[in-house]
Amino acid sequence: MSAPVTPGGRAPQRHVSNWNIANALTMLRILLVPVFVWLLMRQGGLDASDRWWAWGVFVLASITDKIDGDLARSRGLITDFGKLADPIADKALMGAGLICLSLVGDVWWWVTIVILVREIGITLLRFVVIRYGVMAASRGGKLKTMLQAVALGMYVLPGNDLWHWACAVVMAAALVVTVVTGVDYLLASHRLRRDARRGGGV
Repeated sequence: MSAPVTPGGRAPQRHVSNWNIANALTMLRILLVPVFVWLLMRQGGLDASDRWWAWGVFVLASITDKIDGDLARSRGLITDFGKLADPIADKALMGAGLICLSLVGDVWWWVTIVILVREIGITLLRFVVIRYGVMAASRGGKLKTMLQAVALGMYVLPGNDLWHWACAVVMAAALVVTVVTGVDYLLASHRLRRDARRGGGV
């Protein structure tokens, strides 16, 4: 489950402008984050209709994540900016949602803290090792994002105690994958630095 990397110093096949539709959708996802938070917290997270609207915005933002990735791959619009901005957009949406849900008492704070520490730590790690190369999202990372999105979307919806138990089960699975892939990225960053130094990339 190793995270794929792009070795430093390799010349790209062709120049791709950062001003493209895939990156625009990524930026739209970032702009939807404060709208999602406002709807979720407008009445302290207690109004069912507000939660449904917040869920709708969350689903829309999640769909843009799928679309921008497909467009980037199918049209050759993959850029270093996109590789960095896309996971940041995901983390902003997930992080804001988790914090809001913890504030209203739906998600335990320790779960939110573990996930945020992993997400922020890996994001910072991407910037630290960018001199050696870009760490793209791994398959495990994509599974982690999907599980987090499903769990968060379930928690946003109003429901009874049985529904909250189902939410907790999915969140537990997301938490396990989050921690495992975090360790995997740490190992991948070590390999990236080691290989770059051996190849004279730095």
